[in-house]
Amino acid sequence: MSEVLIVDDDHNFRETLQELLSDAGYQTRMATNAEEGIAMLQAMTPDLTLCDWKMPGGGGEQFLKSLQSEGLLTTMPVIILTAHGTGPNAMQAMQLGAYDFITKPLDIDLALTTVARAIRHMELQREVEVLRQQRFRDSSLHDPAESGEGLKPQLIGNSPAWIEVFKNIGRVATTDVSVLLLGESGTGKEVVARAIHQNSARSHRSFIILNCAALPPELLESELFGHERGAFTGAVAQKRGKFEAADGGTIFLDEIGELPLSLQPKLLRVLQEHTFERVGGTASIHADVRVIAATNRQLEEDVEQKTFRADLFYRLNAFTVRLPPLRKRQSDILPLAEYFLARYAQRNRLPFTGFSADAIVALQNYSYPGNVRELEHLIERAAVKAGGRAITPDLIQEELAREKSAAPGIFDAQAVEGMPFHEAVASWERYLIQQALKESHGNKSDAARRLGIHRRLLYEKLAQLGIH
Repeated sequence: MSEVLIVDDDHNFRETLQELLSDAGYQTRMATNAEEGIAMLQAMTPDLTLCDWKMPGGGGEQFLKSLQSEGLLTTMPVIILTAHGTGPNAMQAMQLGAYDFITKPLDIDLALTTVARAIRHMELQREVEVLRQQRFRDSSLHDPAESGEGLKPQLIGNSPAWIEVFKNIGRVATTDVSVLLLGESGTGKEVVARAIHQNSARSHRSFIILNCAALPPELLESELFGHERGAFTGAVAQKRGKFEAADGGTIFLDEIGELPLSLQPKLLRVLQEHTFERVGGTASIHADVRVIAATNRQLEEDVEQKTFRADLFYRLNAFTVRLPPLRKRQSDILPLAEYFLARYAQRNRLPFTGFSADAIVALQNYSYPGNVRELEHLIERAAVKAGGRAITPDLIQEELAREKSAAPGIFDAQAVEGMPFHEAVASWERYLIQQALKESHGNKSDAARRLGIHRRLLYEKLAQLGIH
């Protein structure tokens, strides 16, 4: 019979949890704080510990640090329980070696399933040689406003779906494996990639970003790998590519699904052998680079259609982090909105004014097809119109109406009657582009093909017309 240690300062919660686990067939022991729990571990070796994160006399952080220093986390999983379920706490707990992080009040079925999975995991792990876990510092989620650095893009949110993202960052950041970020456009893939880099041993080296859809193939190869002088018309000097610039650090390849098939073998070689040649060169160049890739496409389908190499897909897909759309993390809308408003206020030296209650309701009742990026632009436009005053529901509704009117639908020819010529043309272009994006499910390369234009021109039009 498996034995479970419960470490929690709440007497009623301990008793309830003990009864729940006993009914499920587990033996239990109890401690009231981290120090007492650590002392009990000197005399017992439970199969699992459930520990509260915040307790007087020592909480979950102290408990995990003590077990980590003694090497006990390799032989006993710890599940953190807390009523203060913030994303940074979840990420820190995973960094310190916790097996999982569950918020109170408990979902009984989820709790029992997690306990059973943790014990089974340890049973399997004991059958093989276990490597000591390494701890890395938590440096990506400090409050930059307090340190005077200015508000920078951060991982904002405490919804269950977003806490899973925090936990996955904690699991993968210390490793050197390639990471594939999946999610709809605007869900924050670049911010997550940056957080992985900042929490890795490579954080003191470069973090390089390249959008694979923003350049034609002939220029993209040069951007990635560099070129020698005279390699092609206009190559008047040798140029270092992104992989050379990222040596020792991390490169983030956004929209990896748009990488031309002709360049995929060269990227695969970098991932496998850490070597490449510049365009027009013959000398092999070594680059120790971690690759984080992102896409909103279904790469498995591209592999089946042979537009994306299977071996490259499996190389990139060593660890996957799926980013939920904003409509599936509704409780994060207000914290994100407040963050964007605070950032706008700081940039423009304005006071942080906040939102009225009705404005908050309006924000939370919208589905945000453009995800976090759409919310960010909406808040900035509302803040401009507010002019340093509180954000009221009329401003939010005005911006939401603007978003909805910009959504693809039937082109209204009467609506453009009387418009100046250039405005009417822009309205028609916006309609055509949005229809193409809708039909291609947000795939910009496919949308450009449907429109008969180059991807680069499409990107210029998206920026010019304010389409998210």
